[in-house]
Amino acid sequence: MVDIDRFFELLTEVCEELPDEFFRELHQGVLLSEALKISPYARSEDLYIMGEYRRAYYGNQITIYYGSFEKAYVHIDEEALKDKLRETVRHEFRHHMEHLSGMYGADSLEREDRIQMRRYLRGE
Repeated sequence: MVDIDRFFELLTEVCEELPDEFFRELHQGVLLSEALKISPYARSEDLYIMGEYRRAYYGNQITIYYGSFEKAYVHIDEEALKDKLRETVRHEFRHHMEHLSGMYGADSLEREDRIQMRRYLRGE
């Protein structure tokens, strides 16, 4: 696993791959937290939150959790780590784009996330 400074460089590179329009109304931008974040729904310490999209009165933001990546992907090489980071960033940006478009229906990522969480809780 890379140190947090290199991780920030990778995060910057991944964000630069995205069109400027994706950052519209992302008031607080993409933040990097050192934290290890475990889901409150975790049965044990096996469900890490890699990133979050938040809509708040102070503005929309995406937070990426370095500590969660560090714990979950300790043995992968840098290129594989960048792929996992890219997947997480794009997942969170999909939440942002769906929010901007007002998409909250049957095909939304929020719904997909809820279904995936129910499967996890059932042990599937």
